[in-house]
Amino acid sequence: MPQGPPPVRTAAFLGLGAMGTPMAARLARLLPTLVWNRTAGKAERHAAEYGTQAATLAQVAQADVILSCLPTSAEVGGLMAALLPDLRPGSVWIDCTSGHPVSARAQAALLAPCGVAFLDAPVSGGPLGAQAGTLAVMVGGEEEVLERVRPLLESFGRVVLRVGPSGSGFAVKAVNNTLMGLHLLSLAEGLASLKLQGALLEPALDILNASSGRSFSSEAKFSQQVFNRRFAANFALGLLAKDAGIALENVQDVKGSAPLLAHTAMLLRAAQHSLGSDLDHTAAVRMVEDWNGVELT
Repeated sequence: MPQGPPPVRTAAFLGLGAMGTPMAARLARLLPTLVWNRTAGKAERHAAEYGTQAATLAQVAQADVILSCLPTSAEVGGLMAALLPDLRPGSVWIDCTSGHPVSARAQAALLAPCGVAFLDAPVSGGPLGAQAGTLAVMVGGEEEVLERVRPLLESFGRVVLRVGPSGSGFAVKAVNNTLMGLHLLSLAEGLASLKLQGALLEPALDILNASSGRSFSSEAKFSQQVFNRRFAANFALGLLAKDAGIALENVQDVKGSAPLLAHTAMLLRAAQHSLGSDLDHTAAVRMVEDWNGVELT
């Protein structure tokens, strides 16, 4: 009788940034988890705090499932190339990076001859969602592979859905993040115009949140980040601009038409150049404030 895929007994997590740290911690509640970070001390601290095991890349290669959460597909590709000779047939690589669909398809093709399956599975919900295990996970790849590793993804994700073949998860994430940028900037423009007209911003925002103009940006970002001028670093402006650029490239690849997404990508890139890549993405509203000569407080 043909044998099914080997059982999942161990996992490895690559990349312990703002998202990776809590995701790996929740994964470790489910099964033994190796952790790796380019800065080794970060992995050692994670192991001490969350009961994971700091590992070398050689040890990571022997895990049943490898998860990565890095800034871009390029970093994932570099690690994949280094690990490729040692990966175990029957294992699965899950990339939770906000990556590029073209890279997902190329990486899936690279792993397949080694007997390693690949899923692109970016997440949405921020560090707080990762800590609470309430992330949305959008998965590209084969359904049977997803079902095999679903418990791992559900350790940090409340909604785990396959959205299509390889690359589809990354494509959906790019659109999601571009829409977040569009909502953020359009709300900033609307509030700036209201302030110039003498309206009170906090009650105006409360009305918007009770009306059809509400969004995640209006319900959470402005009250928690903008009005109090915190702009606390949770998701970098440079990364949001990168994701919007990916969404625009995807539209161009299929010869679609998306002028609003294109304009949003352009504005986010302008904000990145003006303000810097490392500020939280909510700081992009400062560009709108500068256009209008007001501060959204």
